Amino acid sequence: MYDLIQTMLGQEVIVYVSDGSVSTVGGFLRKVEEGWIQVERANHQIELISVDYISRIQERPRSMKKKRQ
Repeated sequence: MYDLIQTMLGQEVIVYVSDGSVSTVGGFLRKVEEGWIQVERANHQIELISVDYISRIQERPRSMKKKRQ
């Protein structure tokens, strides 16, 4: 799984996190560590997310990227 996540380093992504309910975290994937990923949000806030709670990661769609610019 880490190898797959590693291929998305530096890309703008949406991470779906499930801890009883599903929530999303959007931003740039900055680091992949054993058990954790680091996502930098648009306001430069850093989020550390346990891979145990990740249900899905996708590259942010182009239409959403245009809205943010």
